[in-house]
Amino acid sequence: MQWTKVCEKSDLIAGAGVAALVQGNQLALFYVPQSEQQVFALSNWDPAGKANVLSRGIVGHLGGQWVVASPLYKQHFALETGLCMEESLNVSTWQTKVEDDGIYVGVMN
Repeated sequence: MQWTKVCEKSDLIAGAGVAALVQGNQLALFYVPQSEQQVFALSNWDPAGKANVLSRGIVGHLGGQWVVASPLYKQHFALETGLCMEESLNVSTWQTKVEDDGIYVGVMN
């Protein structure tokens, strides 16, 4: 796995998403300081709405999981797994790490 530095922790807003282009993939990054993982990366593509908008969704806690609600049709996608809580949809996820306040996303070689 190759780690790519995407931004600084100070570039992120707690409880909100930010879009980032990482090696050709449009990602939605979410900073959730209350969670153990803290930073999540998933595809910005909303499979129901067919648009890159998940970074604009609302972060919440549902069914014991941290989720983002799509701003289009309001499906909830689990930040850790990318699975949709309401229907048979999913989005890709990427591993993240915080190192010296830098936010890194893991991309498979």
